[in-house]
Amino acid sequence: MESAKTRDLVEQFLQKARDLNANVELLRVLRSRAYQIGTANVLIRAAVQTSPNKAYFFGLNYITAEEVANLDNPFFAFICGEIEQTLILPASIVIQHLPFISRDRNGEYKINIRPNLELVLSGRKNRFDCSGYLNAWQLLLNPPKIIGEKNTVEQSLHTVVQGRLLEIGNIRGYQTFSPNKSKKFNGKPLGSIATLPTPPKLEFSDYELLRQIDVLWFRERSKYLVPEYAFEVEISTGTWSGVGRMATLLDYSNARLYIISNDPKKYQQVVQAYSDFQPRYRHVQTEDLGELYAAELNLRELRAKIDL
Repeated sequence: MESAKTRDLVEQFLQKARDLNANVELLRVLRSRAYQIGTANVLIRAAVQTSPNKAYFFGLNYITAEEVANLDNPFFAFICGEIEQTLILPASIVIQHLPFISRDRNGEYKINIRPNLELVLSGRKNRFDCSGYLNAWQLLLNPPKIIGEKNTVEQSLHTVVQGRLLEIGNIRGYQTFSPNKSKKFNGKPLGSIATLPTPPKLEFSDYELLRQIDVLWFRERSKYLVPEYAFEVEISTGTWSGVGRMATLLDYSNARLYIISNDPKKYQQVVQAYSDFQPRYRHVQTEDLGELYAAELNLRELRAKIDL
């Protein structure tokens, strides 16, 4: 549980960023304590020693880490007891080492950083020296320039949700499609995660609308692909046109239509415009989808482990 001391350390970190003339803004779209600082996006964690010479302990949920790591210029800041002992690590470094850090069934990684600023990894005396990132404000405030299109937090989270939906569909054995092929999720283009380059042309559906739906899952039946699930991701405060696009599948009684968003009230307002078909639509919050995704990954890992 967060203490007054760790909250104060986070506030000191943010104030130091302001003192260095960086703009600081809370990323309200994410549930984690992440901030835009300058042109970087930073997840901040703080810890104090429970006793002398003990490691600093930080809990880090994989879903949270993944969402931050998919932002532009992502960093993780680990404050070790005092503001002058802050490790400012590029997110890629943290993600690279997560497989070698113990975690529980809920995807919570147990990050231990020794007083000498070594990250404890699995295996006897296996450590990663983080001291080169001590108070690396210059790295944080002058990250590499982004090549290509810059993404807002909303756009990044939209892509993350699409990637998670594709991964879940693949795990469950569906043929999957997304029109957003070039956006990257965990370093891979969505087009390489989806199993279908294009959706099939369906007899009772408008193909131009079908091919714009954020994520589709199809079941193979004989030599045909039948739509089983359709998903529209609504993160920003847009027009929610996805509800209308999915209506092109209403003639397929087995197709289940989902809106993924973090605004259930807005969902209710929009779906009422389709009152005749409202029972066909379902709403899932982004946080719940994240938990489902983590559970699917854990189940896949367990199945592989016990070969069952």
